[in-house]
Amino acid sequence: MSVKATSRALESPAAAPLGAHHDGSGATFALFSSVAEAVELCLFDDSCAETRWSLEQGDGYVWAGYLPDARSGQHYGFRVHGPWDPPAGARCNPAKLLVDPYARAVAAEVRWDPAVLGHAPDDPNRADDSDSAPYVPRSVLMASDFRERRASRAAGRTTSRGLRQQAPH
Repeated sequence: MSVKATSRALESPAAAPLGAHHDGSGATFALFSSVAEAVELCLFDDSCAETRWSLEQGDGYVWAGYLPDARSGQHYGFRVHGPWDPPAGARCNPAKLLVDPYARAVAAEVRWDPAVLGHAPDDPNRADDSDSAPYVPRSVLMASDFRERRASRAAGRTTSRGLRQQAPH
């Protein structure tokens, strides 16, 4: 898996409801964190290459950004930078890819590996810096309105779980 190392800033959204919301041209991504010092949106292409985008902190501890040209079906996750203080309940670890807690769909399953743990396997009070992205599920950007969902179905097939599959050629 490759990572485009430079995190670029996204456009500031006009409104930022929590989760990922597609408007037909792009998408707003928003995540709540009262302890984060920075939040990155991580996008994955078909080869699992990762591109990171910086979200901006707005009102009410909501980190958000607007990505023009985002397409329905895009796989994504978040990385949260901030304090590592387990006794105080803070376990920010940017080496760990987080599923969007507001996602409408998730792709793949957890492949158990020590990298999935937020902490060192031998010490729960020490952060682990192994990248978890190869082993954890990804959130999936879903169409937000009926017209777009119908267009997605015309190009492929939507499963009962709402994930799009390509039609056989």
